[in-house]
Amino acid sequence: MLKIKKGDTVKVIAGKDKGKEGKVIAVNAKKSTVLVEGINMITKHTKPSMANQNGGIVQQEGPIDMSNVMYVHKGTATRVGFKMDGDKKVRYAKSTGDVID
Repeated sequence: MLKIKKGDTVKVIAGKDKGKEGKVIAVNAKKSTVLVEGINMITKHTKPSMANQNGGIVQQEGPIDMSNVMYVHKGTATRVGFKMDGDKKVRYAKSTGDVID
């Protein structure tokens, strides 16, 4: 089970975008990377195609390692843990002890 899921708000704690916050667009569990909105922007040169008639240079998000982002709970970055809530396994914020989902 992953500590960060699609739709979570995360803060970057290492790299060129350190300190920035954004929403998780996609999670790659095999490579343990995440795509975060507006973070780690890369330029991609695209050929003209049916979808994009002109082609050209496109800005898009690049993947970041999951270890370089932290979950944001109530405006502050916090570590995430797992605990059993009855018979269900849930994520919780370690700083406050609140259940996330």
